[in-house]
Amino acid sequence: MKGKTILETRADGVAIITINNPPLNLLSSHVMLSLKENTEQALQRDDVKAIVITGSKGKFSGGFDVTAFGNKGKHGKLGFFSVDFITDILEAARKPFVAAIDGPALGGGLEIALACHARISTSSAALGLPELRYGILPGFGGTQRLPRLVGLRKALEMILKSEFVNGDDALAMGLVDATSSADELVTVACHWAKDILAQRRPRAVSLYRTDRLEPLPEAKMMLEHARVKSKRQSPNLKHPLVCIDVIEDGLIRGPRAALWKESEALSELRQSDTCRSLVYYFFARQRTSKVPGITDMGLTPRKVNTFAVVGGGIMGSSIVTALIVSNYRVILKETDEKALQAGIERVKVNLQDLVKKGKLAEAKLDKIHSLCQGVLHYEGFREADIVIEAVSENIYLKQRVFVELESYCSPHCILASSSSMINLNLISERKELQDRIVGTHFFGQAHLLSIMEIVRTEKTSPQAIVDLLAIGKKMEKIPIVVHNSTGFAMNRMFFPYTQAAMALVEHGVDLYRIDRAAEAFGMTMGPFRMIDFVGFEVLIAMKFQFSKNFGERFDKSKLISVIHEDKKAGETTMKGFYIYDRESKFIPNPDSKTYVNKAKSASSFGVDYELMKLSDEEIVEMILFPVVNAACCLIEEKVVVKASDLDVASVMGLGFPEYRGGIIYWADTIGPKHIHLKLEQWSETYGAFFKPCAYLAERASRRTSLGQAKSRL
Repeated sequence: MKGKTILETRADGVAIITINNPPLNLLSSHVMLSLKENTEQALQRDDVKAIVITGSKGKFSGGFDVTAFGNKGKHGKLGFFSVDFITDILEAARKPFVAAIDGPALGGGLEIALACHARISTSSAALGLPELRYGILPGFGGTQRLPRLVGLRKALEMILKSEFVNGDDALAMGLVDATSSADELVTVACHWAKDILAQRRPRAVSLYRTDRLEPLPEAKMMLEHARVKSKRQSPNLKHPLVCIDVIEDGLIRGPRAALWKESEALSELRQSDTCRSLVYYFFARQRTSKVPGITDMGLTPRKVNTFAVVGGGIMGSSIVTALIVSNYRVILKETDEKALQAGIERVKVNLQDLVKKGKLAEAKLDKIHSLCQGVLHYEGFREADIVIEAVSENIYLKQRVFVELESYCSPHCILASSSSMINLNLISERKELQDRIVGTHFFGQAHLLSIMEIVRTEKTSPQAIVDLLAIGKKMEKIPIVVHNSTGFAMNRMFFPYTQAAMALVEHGVDLYRIDRAAEAFGMTMGPFRMIDFVGFEVLIAMKFQFSKNFGERFDKSKLISVIHEDKKAGETTMKGFYIYDRESKFIPNPDSKTYVNKAKSASSFGVDYELMKLSDEEIVEMILFPVVNAACCLIEEKVVVKASDLDVASVMGLGFPEYRGGIIYWADTIGPKHIHLKLEQWSETYGAFFKPCAYLAERASRRTSLGQAKSRL
């Protein structure tokens, strides 16, 4: 019966229709047709007086199967379900329909519930319309029914932000009519249905309610504000604006006419490039935790209770914060009392920052902070399941720490380094440690960013990787498992982004124009904002490591060295290429021109008037094609197992626009031949930094994709 709905009739005349397509009860076309058939049967039967719709195994429905989105023609037009079935059969039925909601009621699942005459949920249920995440809009009536149930303001928040609400919040806003325990949910829903039948409770038709809607002039102002905000935040995206138009159409022309407009918009959007890219990226994220030769071995993650972190600096304290928020006990070691108290204070500040951002309840702050224990010696490390070394990027200091760890940690303790670039084989050469040495690289601040590189050497045990994948899941991190290499994957891709931009500046292109062009393309930060965010010391350390290991690929820019000599370090010191205030607002640094002129004098570059005439599109190509080339090097060298992992790393680590699918997916839409040709031309003019790698050259000559991205939807 999987992939269907099940119809059962109780003795009291209430029929139960159960959506049964585990694990998430997704709504394929087969499930929808089955739901329609069982609904019509229940309506025709004389022994059925009322109907309750629910989902199997404690999950109402995770929504329509997203594999249908982005594929031409598949599953036909969905307007049939939205209007002919959901509106004209289910919602218009004389017999009461009540939705019994537990677990997720998302997308099309929630839209079916919205058309019922009442909704009962558990307090822990998750209700939302996340369709905009996939480049589409709610297509089963959500654009019309949700505003009429909760008001336009809250509906816009839920739809445009893909925001979920729990059952208690849904009750407060009028989205559901009552809450119940999971055990009593269906029983309560049945009683509610019988009360509607007996006219003891109202039979509400969501589509035609107006009592929650704001007056039309106010509603139009809210919609216009939403348009302006959407254009500012996502200038390259069409579907949020289409969604706003459909909502407005319902307020002006009436909800039924708008349902057809909603359906037509869905049919068009689900075949768009944006939809295909976002659906691809959705599955690419899911695949990061599947590692051939590791996760298919049948290994079970070991239980981890206690971490130890060596080093309480900015990175160490951030790692501690991320761990204790995930309910792990952490021992933090520092060299002296002053450094230890500074580290503990950083952890507290990080927690307070999470409270301000609404990511942590203030009532939990003290309890979570108490999970961190500060020490000055290694004695307590014997009970640690995992130790993370988080000292500065000094190879000799790291080697010394690992020698000390061997003496104090148990033989089963995983020994991890948080290094962002140093080859793990250099950190410890002790044979007896090799199978439990691993890298845990948190790109940026560990308690804020949700990506994590797990670095394995040739001798790291599969069990250690499985353990870290489970830990990453508990910490709500997206894991990217990579092979050991200087710079690993994210920094290998990040570095060319900044180096190409600095080369352009030293040839005469305005640095703020470069940032504006990158951000207009969709990058979260332009390269110079990114440099400020990461910090000059990190970039200088990368420069040393990459120059040492990659030679001719390394660019000779002097700009960072020049500005760093003037005691500027980026956002942490409030001054870099931009000047920052305490709220992280920023303006261009007027001194930057002086630094640029100084760098030009120190370098061998001269002003290139042709480069100064580049269009914004050409600027984007010149700073991102080297990133594509670096990604191809990583595939060629087998640093990553799957090209799609680089797409995820580029979005979550580099700030590449998610709606373009990731760096490899985007490159495939342009074509390897064009990218290779451009890089060849630039390498002849500007040097070996732009020289395309063999993998890219081979794919260009064969006219095949770089990562077979398009074939994996």
